[in-house]
Amino acid sequence: MSASKKLSRRRFLRGAIGGTAVALALPTLEATLSSRARAEGTGDPFFGVVFWANGLPWHAGHGGEQASAGMPDLWTPAGATAESPLLAELQRHRVSVATGLQPHTEVPSTPPGQGDGHMRGFMVGLTGDRIRPEGFDHPSHTLTALRPTLDQYIAKHPDFYGDLPTRFRSVQVGVSTARFHDYGHWNAVSYNGPDSLNLPILQPSQLYAQLFAVPPGADVLERRARLLDAVMDDARSLQSQLGAGDRMRVEAHLDHLSEIQRRFSIGAGTCEAPAPPSDGGDLLQKTETMGQLLAVALQCNLTRVFSFMLTSPATTHVFSNLGVPDGMHKTCHDGHWERVRAIAAHQMAAFARFLDTLEATEEPTGGTLMDRACILGVSEYGEGWKHGTRELPVVLAGGASGALARGVHVREDGGNVVKAHLTILRALGLEHESWGWNGGEVRDHLPGLI
Repeated sequence: MSASKKLSRRRFLRGAIGGTAVALALPTLEATLSSRARAEGTGDPFFGVVFWANGLPWHAGHGGEQASAGMPDLWTPAGATAESPLLAELQRHRVSVATGLQPHTEVPSTPPGQGDGHMRGFMVGLTGDRIRPEGFDHPSHTLTALRPTLDQYIAKHPDFYGDLPTRFRSVQVGVSTARFHDYGHWNAVSYNGPDSLNLPILQPSQLYAQLFAVPPGADVLERRARLLDAVMDDARSLQSQLGAGDRMRVEAHLDHLSEIQRRFSIGAGTCEAPAPPSDGGDLLQKTETMGQLLAVALQCNLTRVFSFMLTSPATTHVFSNLGVPDGMHKTCHDGHWERVRAIAAHQMAAFARFLDTLEATEEPTGGTLMDRACILGVSEYGEGWKHGTRELPVVLAGGASGALARGVHVREDGGNVVKAHLTILRALGLEHESWGWNGGEVRDHLPGLI
């Protein structure tokens, strides 16, 4: 079969164990679609992303139209320390903040709409690259990434875990269940690569089960591993029939299956599990519960990489507790600045509540998890009224085992947001000469933070 011949969407990898047929589904492939259609001395640092939706309240720094509204900038500190009204809740954790940053990647003219802040700002802010133009459709808000988000790049970097990866290379967590769309990009902030999302765990009980539940017996694990082995030959045969793009997708899928096998072999965690949590609660309560579970996982070295999606891209979460009657996305577009200010402050309070759980977790060697933390706090654009991508908010929390300065404000007017990525990579000991793609490359990290 030629590489261009269309495969059935129901194509499976097939094999057999003891005469019994087994099959595992494939990821979406181009060949299955029609033509239209990733504190010093306290131990190894860990990395996490905390994402909140719809940016910040608009002000003059976001552009001329936003300036016409005449509203103040409540985010940008006036001096060299990270102090401002909207950063007030985070100040107890001595976070650093970089302001003035924005995407610098090229925006292709076709397909149209790739400059939309919801999409472009997210992709550059979390991957260092633009949206994948192929398959992009602005009217239906269909899009994907060209490469992994930063969390997945770090989790799979050969120098991060070395020869001793944790049971989970990364963990994906979410809090709000509200969604702009129930498909694709709008459901997660962690990408393995094109068309490959890592959906977050949304309930404390589910996160507890994943991290701390007693694993099956050795016989069950062996059967599961053999099942995965059984389909490998069929996968290799299939790859020879596919185009280059689909071969890469199948290879990524096989890497994912190999990662599952590795988890089977590692088995249970190495320290005592916390008490099983209950589900429910408001945004702050659920954030704290999820944070407490994740803190135990980090302390027990079950993982050293995570993403924490407080609210999903373009969230429709209704902050009724703040007296806001509509979802946040609509509230932004309707121009309710004061309501957006209240929501932004509430999301920063939730972010701070999460950091509280890390600060409260003491390390055997002294200090707390915040001393080892290297956390990127980011949103999808600068502000949600006009989807402005200027002044994209960037927070760096934690000391990265002594590598990151804390409580610092760095400002670069019109600066490239991927400098934050290069700062993080170097703070984690992953030396890179440059970072960024498609017109957005940088060679310098943010000054004063390492």
